[in-house]
Amino acid sequence: MKKKTIAFLLSMIMLVGTLIGCSNESGSEGEGSGSEDEVVKLRMMAYNPESTRTTYLQMLDEKLPNIEIEFEFVALDNFNNVLNAQLQAGEGPDIIEVGGEAKLLAKANYLLDLSDKDFTSKYVDAGLKPYSVDGGIYATPLQSWFEGIFYNKTIFEENGVEVPKTWDELIAISKKLAENGVKPQTMGAQSWEPMMKQSIGLVNNEFYADEANSDFDNKFNEGEAKLAEAWLPAVKEWSKIIDEEILTDDMLGLSYDQALDQFATGKAAMWESGPWAVPTILEKNPDIEIGMFPIPGTEEGPGWLIGGPGSALAINANSDYIDEAIQVLELTATEEAQLALVEDNAGSSFLEGVEVDLGEIYTDSEEAFKAGNVYAPWTAVWTSGNPIVQSYGKSLQEVLAGTKTVKEALQDADETNDNLRQTLN
Repeated sequence: MKKKTIAFLLSMIMLVGTLIGCSNESGSEGEGSGSEDEVVKLRMMAYNPESTRTTYLQMLDEKLPNIEIEFEFVALDNFNNVLNAQLQAGEGPDIIEVGGEAKLLAKANYLLDLSDKDFTSKYVDAGLKPYSVDGGIYATPLQSWFEGIFYNKTIFEENGVEVPKTWDELIAISKKLAENGVKPQTMGAQSWEPMMKQSIGLVNNEFYADEANSDFDNKFNEGEAKLAEAWLPAVKEWSKIIDEEILTDDMLGLSYDQALDQFATGKAAMWESGPWAVPTILEKNPDIEIGMFPIPGTEEGPGWLIGGPGSALAINANSDYIDEAIQVLELTATEEAQLALVEDNAGSSFLEGVEVDLGEIYTDSEEAFKAGNVYAPWTAVWTSGNPIVQSYGKSLQEVLAGTKTVKEALQDADETNDNLRQTLN
């Protein structure tokens, strides 16, 4: 019954919500492994495209000649539907890229417990925590992810504006840009994600920066705390960007790709996203000069980025090739593999002793990185993170459309959390 209940929750992730090929029969560890000369095919299902893993996959091919990785990309908006259908059928990929749904998958016994594997000890606790349940470790982290606000340095310079240090300054420079005939910020609000992430950037500054709130997320998991009470002041502060018509309802018709194109081609001065977008931006406009600044708070400070432990690799507990899948995760827990991951998708590593130079684009965010001001509660702590933030993000779309209030959007997220928590219990 427990497995069916959690399977139901997993199917709900994409119905309310922040990742087909050949199948495998159920088998014990080591069962079905090939001989030393036989090449074993492992299917890796991921919601980050192959272009973000090119160098890493090439390294796996060179270092593990006995293993062939069949990389299967499934877009995030359909990933959990596809994955859950396969897992419920006793099938699924051998290696799974997991994010906010990892705890639910682990509770449903779909993921192999890796806690007895030596390579897990090479990662710092912060990287393993999102993928740990009841003392078990069910995935190991890839590079961190983060988002801030990209800006066009040339447009800023030509219009005499500087990187904002407070939210009010961001509003002020946006108004100045608009007065000069420049679109201040573009946003692909056709997706529920960007407003959700940007608003939580204000929450990071105004709420999570206060140590008195350090236990809030655990209380939220238990239903003892509500977003509509704790987060409301910060999200109201963020919503000034809607009140001042910097984010506008026509952006609800813009896709991620359309917003990226507007920024890359100089039609907008700012755009919220992460390092994975940089290659496409530079491909569209090789001469563009860009930087990224963290989301500022109401008072001057280092600011905060949205992010933290990004996605991770887990092993399907029913894979026929568990030994080979473990070899992949063992190799991933090396400095060479970590640097290969960062090569195509900038981020920091959770492997102890590995340092990464992110480059000049992120100079304006250095103080935030040094302060450790990178956080996304739905991936770090929340049990049902993805469906909660999707519910919240979709409600923010209604806020932008003028049909819902910020408080109602937070109440929707609280209701989703309560419903999923009660179902789990």
